[in-house]
Amino acid sequence: MNSTSLPWQLDLAKPADIPELEILIPLSVRELQATYYSPAQMEAALGPVFGVDRQLIADGTYFVARAENEIAGGGGWSRRRSQFGGDAERVGEDPLLDPQKEPARVRAFFVHPRWARRGIGRALLLACEAAIREAGFREIMMVATLAGEPLYAAFGYQVSARFEIPLAGGLTIAAVRMGKRVEPE
Repeated sequence: MNSTSLPWQLDLAKPADIPELEILIPLSVRELQATYYSPAQMEAALGPVFGVDRQLIADGTYFVARAENEIAGGGGWSRRRSQFGGDAERVGEDPLLDPQKEPARVRAFFVHPRWARRGIGRALLLACEAAIREAGFREIMMVATLAGEPLYAAFGYQVSARFEIPLAGGLTIAAVRMGKRVEPE
């Protein structure tokens, strides 16, 4: 997973990375999503929609890009039912998916604004897709932000639905359900 030709390297996230991810996520959201969502929407979405999901880290399906002694980005995939969001408000077990019948989820992509548009999102997505194929899934699904939609579309993901995620205070945030088929390894 590590490459000597890049200024960053990909690793699986560890529980010790959570405090740094909790700092990275709001920075990423407030700067990189600002063109698409209002400040009130972003603040209401931090936590329930944009937040750390410790289950991804525990499952070994969340990657971080490390550069210059910091986490420059993170993104993962899941073999569990949750489609998006942090784990702060989740209650109970998040059931496993059947790779033969259900799509894996691509989840929780965030890049530090200083590292935006340098290939980190691409590398994270490729790492997720490889792991998803290795796990035997035949389909991938995600709930993308408007800012993330162009990246995923460039990798062949097709829009299946556009919808609003309800937030506190009567606010909503626009999201895009996207997916594609893959060949398992």
